Amino acid sequence: MEDDNQWQQWAVAAQQGDKKAYNSLLRDIVPYIRAVLGGSLANEDWADDIVQDILISVHKSLHTYTESRPFKPWLTSIIYFRRTDYLRKYYGRKKLKDVVKEDAVFFGENVTEQIGYSELKDIERYLGGLNEKHKDAFILMKLEGYSASEVGEKLDMSESAVKVSVHRTKEMLKSAMEEGA
Repeated sequence: MEDDNQWQQWAVAAQQGDKKAYNSLLRDIVPYIRAVLGGSLANEDWADDIVQDILISVHKSLHTYTESRPFKPWLTSIIYFRRTDYLRKYYGRKKLKDVVKEDAVFFGENVTEQIGYSELKDIERYLGGLNEKHKDAFILMKLEGYSASEVGEKLDMSESAVKVSVHRTKEMLKSAMEEGA
C-alpha cells in the first residue's frame, strides 16, 4: 500500500509537469512490473520488451489516471493488456494462431496462464460482435494506450464519441463477462 500511495503522489505531480516525479515514478514501477510479469511468460527474454511497451503506455496514458483512484490497479491493467498484446503479436507472427486453440498439448507447451486465455478468448468473441469503429476505438484506447483525441483522429470520430463508445464497450464487456461467469 505504501508503494501505491507514493506512486499516486508521483503520478499526480507528473501530470502537473513535475519531471522529477515522472522519472521517479517510471524508475520505481519497473520492479513491480517485472514482478507481475514474472512467471507468466513462456520466455523470460520477452520481459524486457514488454516492460518497455508498458512504460510507453504509462507515458501515453498518464493523463487518464485519476487521483481519486489507487495507482496499482491502473498500472496492473496496463501490464496485463501490454502482456496480452505482446503475446498475441508474437504468436501471430509465429503463425501459431492457426493451431487449434482447444488443443491441450498446445496449451501445455505455449501458454503459462491458461485461465487468462479463456478470458481473452471471451473478450475477443465479445469484441468480434461490435462494429469495426467501436471495436477499433476500444482496442486503440484501452489496449494500445492512445488518448481519446488520438483515437478520434485515427477513426474520424469526435473525442466525446470515442469516450462514449469506449465506455459503452467496456460496460458491455463487463456485463457479458459477469453473465458468463
